[in-house]
Amino acid sequence: MTAEAGLTFVEDDGGRKHAGFKGTTGDCSTRAIAIAVGLPYAEVYDSLTKLGKACRITKRHPKPCYARTGVCLKVINRFLGSHGWTWHATMGIGTGTTVHLRAGELPRNKYLIARISKHLVAVVDGELHDTHDPSGDGTRAVYGVWYPRSEHLKFRTSVPSQA
Repeated sequence: MTAEAGLTFVEDDGGRKHAGFKGTTGDCSTRAIAIAVGLPYAEVYDSLTKLGKACRITKRHPKPCYARTGVCLKVINRFLGSHGWTWHATMGIGTGTTVHLRAGELPRNKYLIARISKHLVAVVDGELHDTHDPSGDGTRAVYGVWYPRSEHLKFRTSVPSQA
């Protein structure tokens, strides 16, 4: 993998093991938030579970949201919004993929949480922090990113020449 194709991967469970949790599970939201926001894993886990229990079951969301098995976007937006983070979509209906999980396409902010297909990943100083490398060697489409409201998104302004 070239530096331009993908991002450096750092194995990071977000403090899950340190908090006393065992095994693996579908807790990418909890991990990504704990890593990027800088909160203890157990605190994020408890907060997301509490918010998830308050979600209504609907046809679109037929099962409850739990931090252990995945939470819906409404819960994630509510939690991150209350901690001063905001959402920026990088793709819309009919627009196609414009941003991938690779160097040079993601904003250059210190902390980001990237939403990709069925997964969230923390990006810290341009490095992917997760339990596995979700980049697909730089081919995974990014639907959008959450970032601290106190920062402006810093997208690359110039494209390297192909010469």
